[in-house]
Amino acid sequence: MEEEITKNNSTVNQPDKLIRIASMTRAMLEEVRRAPIDETGRNLLIEVHERSLNELKEIISDDLKEELETIFLPLKDEQISESAVRIAQAQLVGWLEGLFHGIQASLFSQEALARAKFAEMRTQAIEAKSSDDQEERPGQYL
Repeated sequence: MEEEITKNNSTVNQPDKLIRIASMTRAMLEEVRRAPIDETGRNLLIEVHERSLNELKEIISDDLKEELETIFLPLKDEQISESAVRIAQAQLVGWLEGLFHGIQASLFSQEALARAKFAEMRTQAIEAKSSDDQEERPGQYL
């Protein structure tokens, strides 16, 4: 069964895949921060970065794809520096964390709205029951 999370009109079709990509990206960034990378490592990091972006595009809505394409520049230049690759990875981690926070905020507001609606329905039911009880009581006779 394919899950879907919606925030406003933005949709994530496979939140489990999103979380896996985000976890992998964060772990890569942590590893890359620890030590300098050689040419082979830099090229691999660029490739993984591009593949991660492509995987993300498969599971997010059109408006999030557009945002992703607007914000992230391709890392195709063979002369791209190690620091530029690190910045791109940090940017991707930051974007993913922002997406998670947005989803959490959306879920929190949806939960708050549902609670308010439930409380309103409960109040209406109590008021309706109270008014029904009053109608059923016999009046005083003189």
